[in-house]
Amino acid sequence: MRSNTTIRGNRRRNLRFAAAALTVAAGLSLTACGNGDSGTDASAKGSSAKGSSSSSAEGSAKTEGSSKAEGGSKAEGGSGSGGSTAGNDAKAGSGKDTTAEAAANNAMQTSTKVTFCKTEDLAIDAVDAAPDETSGRINITMINRGSTTCSATGFAGVDIKDADHTSNPIERGPAQPRVTTLKPGDAAVFNLAYTIDNSGNSLTSPTNILVTPPNETHTVTLDWPAAAGDIKGAYTDVQVYPTHTTK
Repeated sequence: MRSNTTIRGNRRRNLRFAAAALTVAAGLSLTACGNGDSGTDASAKGSSAKGSSSSSAEGSAKTEGSSKAEGGSKAEGGSGSGGSTAGNDAKAGSGKDTTAEAAANNAMQTSTKVTFCKTEDLAIDAVDAAPDETSGRINITMINRGSTTCSATGFAGVDIKDADHTSNPIERGPAQPRVTTLKPGDAAVFNLAYTIDNSGNSLTSPTNILVTPPNETHTVTLDWPAAAGDIKGAYTDVQVYPTHTTK
């Protein structure tokens, strides 16, 4: 038979085991509860995150939709601008058409525009036209022998050739050119002016007059009029005046 002391010792040990088991069970229960809370929190957090994501997504969708809508409005505005641009282009096109028409009109005007007389179409002659014994003047006449109207407006180029075979350019006189339009058969005239030397000691001996009509490059050579008085001074004292009609 066991002693009372042994029995008491066994009971105490059993009680300790039971207490320990209860402690372990309580710990496990608390852990389970803790894990459950964490899960709940996680779920809650997940829900919040999900809700936030949904809200963000919805907000983004709304923003994007709004942006697209606004973009659409802008696009429509752009179309309006495009329409305006098209309108401007149309206007510009009209301007271009007008310009083309103006160019055509200019071309037509140019085709009927009077051109300068060509040397080959002019009959040119020089005569003495001195009004008195001190004022020397030589008239040079140009008759339009061509088939169309032409212009002889301006200054003719003139050189006087001397007996020593030198050629001397003549300076322009102080006068403004006059419009000189020649129909077929019409004549234009210009003159050389100088002072006559009656001393008999003139330093010049002119033999020819070289004439280049206004705006031409071809020259004709004329004889110096035999009846013309002697030139006083030098060829630099002779001046040429612009053309004008004889009518």
